[in-house]
Amino acid sequence: MFSVTVADTGQITLPQAIRDYLNLDGGSKIDFIIDEEGQVRIIPLDVSVETLSGILYRPDRVKVTLEEMDVSISEWVSDWQ
Repeated sequence: MFSVTVADTGQITLPQAIRDYLNLDGGSKIDFIIDEEGQVRIIPLDVSVETLSGILYRPDRVKVTLEEMDVSISEWVSDWQ
């Protein structure tokens, strides 16, 4: 476990081990998320495309055409309005 001190300005310095683990460099962006259990999670936003490759792959996913996507979006929008 790592402990840090919050400055009067609200800033903290992330320990080097945490920055290394999350692959953060100077200028990296992160999100703080409070999950359903009340835990705060740090999510790095500077993620390479290679890291994301295949993240949405589902073997049971049905392929659709662009036209089918347009129809689906149009239907959703009309229901939403």
